[in-house]
Amino acid sequence: MRTIYPIFRYPDPRAAIDWLGAAFGFRVHAVHEAPDGTVAHAELILDTGMIMLGARADSRPRPADDDWSVYVAVADVDAHCAQARAAGAEITREPFDTDYGSRDYAARDLAGNVWSFGTYRP
Repeated sequence: MRTIYPIFRYPDPRAAIDWLGAAFGFRVHAVHEAPDGTVAHAELILDTGMIMLGARADSRPRPADDDWSVYVAVADVDAHCAQARAAGAEITREPFDTDYGSRDYAARDLAGNVWSFGTYRP
């Protein structure tokens, strides 16, 4: 059972749901609409992980690369990076090998959030 659920806010949650699927491989688990038809809450899954997302009413500055990041374990970092790049993700750190045996990369999503992907599974 999952115990940690990162929450993301996007100016256009429907566009974010589509983009996160195309770029990072997330699948829709649930989408709950507000009375006006906008997305009130959504849950996306990737492997055994889940994120939640919703609308962000106000604009905010783009997060800095080192503000925070979510790490997602994937099997093939290079293929995942290519998929993200093809979908328009800004690759902030190209794939690289770590000294602890992982292969990682980092990307920024359409709202400016930084995501780290790699093969490390603690």
